[in-house]
Amino acid sequence: MAPEITRIETTEFSYPLEDVGTDEGYNLAYEPGATTERRLFAMKILTDEGVTGEFVGGNSPAFAQVHEVADHLVGENALSRERHWSEMKRALRKYDRMGIGPLDIALWDLAGKYYDAPIHELLGTYRTRLPTYASTYHADDNGGLDSPEAYADFAEECREMGYEGFKIHGWGGSDDRRDIRREEETVRAVGERVGDEMDLMIDPACEYETFADAVRVGRACDEQGFYWYEDPYRDGGVSQHAHRKLRETIQTPLLQTEHIRGIEAHTDFIDNDATDFVRADPEYDAGITGAMKIAHIAEGHGLDVEIHSPGPAQRHCIAAMRNANYYEMALVHPDCGNTGAPIYGGDYEDELDSIDEEGTVGVPEGPGLGVEYDWDYIEANANGGRTYTGL
Repeated sequence: MAPEITRIETTEFSYPLEDVGTDEGYNLAYEPGATTERRLFAMKILTDEGVTGEFVGGNSPAFAQVHEVADHLVGENALSRERHWSEMKRALRKYDRMGIGPLDIALWDLAGKYYDAPIHELLGTYRTRLPTYASTYHADDNGGLDSPEAYADFAEECREMGYEGFKIHGWGGSDDRRDIRREEETVRAVGERVGDEMDLMIDPACEYETFADAVRVGRACDEQGFYWYEDPYRDGGVSQHAHRKLRETIQTPLLQTEHIRGIEAHTDFIDNDATDFVRADPEYDAGITGAMKIAHIAEGHGLDVEIHSPGPAQRHCIAAMRNANYYEMALVHPDCGNTGAPIYGGDYEDELDSIDEEGTVGVPEGPGLGVEYDWDYIEANANGGRTYTGL
């Protein structure tokens, strides 16, 4: 008989980011001496056969949505992921459905442990080494990534480490026109320094205020042959019309859909010619189940899907995709650590120096997600949580 879910345990916890603050746009940026506290939550799905699925990550809004559906999963077949995915999608239809991701990932981890196989094998392995790009913190004025030259220097450092791709998170756009000029100058400085050796990307994180600003930076990307241009607009990355117009105006391929939810919305974005590359994230896009559906939709349209953010679930997804190019090592900086929490008990990590000399990372080969979580650290830093035992 299949394992039956007996209870679901969640723990909310916090951890510090040293020498990291926030800029005026609420972006994480290098700030010597500052400490930013971040919150995540950890989950265990327990069964009557002793097999447990785990997940650590997420955010508080997702945690609130987990509360809406978790009790309904207790007493159910832990291997019926597709049915659970469909029912949770309907139950959370009034929300953004980001609460599905943590539960679905934990159920995939449980299935891998039940079958004694890594998740990428259950999905169908395509590769086990993942080309990786360096994805920077946002710009600062604190002696870190504080000039176009500093970005070019860091890009060159990353290339020497083995990275074949480099993504800029810069100053964004504001009423201070110097910010847009610095964005353009950074594109040119990085392109002129390493453009012949690396694939270059820029992600303004939806900060540019006008179409003109988006076009100005886009044309600078055209000049330097950038690989993609991601989320320029203050629309939050959701306007199909705006991005279709931008595609008609510049040459650099767009990467969109990080901020829309659901396979239907992704399909509509593609069908309306509003993006070139497709974005997916197993935590944001309803789990490994949802991310793989998006990858197959993109494949059917002849497009590539790029997975957002680092993590074990992300690695397993990319390992099972033909139409993906890079793993995102984010966020990295020459003077401070990555933004990830110190939650792993084994040798898994997502840091600037985690790549090999070929610029790749491996895929965990243990059962399920294939990682060990440091539950002592999580529980020592806990500040909330719930246990679900059914209705």
